[in-house]
Amino acid sequence: MTDTNPIATVSSWAEETRRTLKLALPVIVAEVGWMAMGVADTLLVSHLGPEAIGATGIGGSVYFTFAIFGMGLMLGLDTLVSQSFGSGDIASSRQWLRTGLLLSASLTPILMIAFAGFMLTIDRWGINPDVRKLAGSYMAVVNLGTGPLLFYAAFRRFLQSIGSVRPIMAVIIVSNIVNVIGNWVLINGKFGMPALGVVGSAWSTVISRAFMAASLFLVIRGTHASTFAPRWHKSVTKPDMVRLIRLGFPAAAQITLEVGIFSLSGMLVGRMPPVSLAAHQIVLNISSLTFMLPLGIASAAAVRVGHAVGARRILAASRAGWSAIFLAVGIMVALAITFVTIPGTLMDFFTRDARIIRAGVSLLSIAAVFQICDGLQAVTTGALRGLGDTRTPAISNLIAHWVIGLPIGVYLAFPGGLEVRGIWIGLSMGLIVAGSVLLFAWYRATTRSRAAKPARSVDQPISS
Repeated sequence: MTDTNPIATVSSWAEETRRTLKLALPVIVAEVGWMAMGVADTLLVSHLGPEAIGATGIGGSVYFTFAIFGMGLMLGLDTLVSQSFGSGDIASSRQWLRTGLLLSASLTPILMIAFAGFMLTIDRWGINPDVRKLAGSYMAVVNLGTGPLLFYAAFRRFLQSIGSVRPIMAVIIVSNIVNVIGNWVLINGKFGMPALGVVGSAWSTVISRAFMAASLFLVIRGTHASTFAPRWHKSVTKPDMVRLIRLGFPAAAQITLEVGIFSLSGMLVGRMPPVSLAAHQIVLNISSLTFMLPLGIASAAAVRVGHAVGARRILAASRAGWSAIFLAVGIMVALAITFVTIPGTLMDFFTRDARIIRAGVSLLSIAAVFQICDGLQAVTTGALRGLGDTRTPAISNLIAHWVIGLPIGVYLAFPGGLEVRGIWIGLSMGLIVAGSVLLFAWYRATTRSRAAKPARSVDQPISS
């Protein structure tokens, strides 16, 4: 499986793109399915009014800012598992999964307590009182799904990193069915159940996440039974745990910073009228749904690059990353054109409220630029993660979003009088900077790596 010459074996561009698509398509379906759960929540509470839409949006995004840190730590498995698997060491790949699961179990109570403490400050967020009350109830329930969410993340990173993506796709599809049925029953009070409204949507989310974690556990137990040998947790060593945290922490910081900026944006828009908040949430759902395409390609890029690095095929790693970047940017350009040409049609799918539609149409034109840059930064982040570089995306996102994008957005929204449009312009500026910096970082890393020695530790960037 390992080539004697690290740059000798490389596919053509067409073949590399085909292989990337083959791996990416099931992941894209899974990512779209993941996002579809949030879209379904928005759709199924929309008849309760703009306050309900805003509450599920703010509640979900604020909670996810905490949960995503734990899920982000599991991104270290992309590098560790894929490079181990690429070198032919499946036993090591399974050992990294065990390490991820033990880390997930340790993090669960910490994140739940931290989020519960943060919720105590909700009265200081300055959001609409009607939205605040509903959001608080939603977040109290959705916090109960933290454990299943982290275990699902570990299971998923392992399966993706060894190229087994179809089970993930199947589980996500079925989970969406579970979520839609749960929302319909619990929000509206069907089959003798009480009508719980927004809280019912939160319970449906918890049930769906538990289903996903249990399903992927059964898949792995059936195909990699030795992973869960008796007293498997005793095999996890402190050095392995430290190694995963060291690699995963920058990735966790990067994704938390990115999700956090959107969460904070939602809280800032929450200070505006409920119509603006509802439009913001709907357009964010639309753009987040389309973002799942480059995110799926980014996951494929991390796996393909990681496998090539593990096999010491440096030129193949470079070509795998570049083919993923070209593919993702091309798709996002096509989607941006859709945002500009049929914005009203996209908004009509979510609401019939003319006020919300008008506000949303103005945001979709900004989101068109937003999408292209978001896709670029996502796929370059995935490719760099395959190399073992999780630090550069973290630093880039910190500066681009929090030092550049956020101040611009706040200034344009409030002193500048652009309100929600100002926030979105600021988000776009941050993504433009992040995408440009990460593209340059990928170019520099792959250029340097061709002259580097092939022997590398799996948690050391090949560009270092």
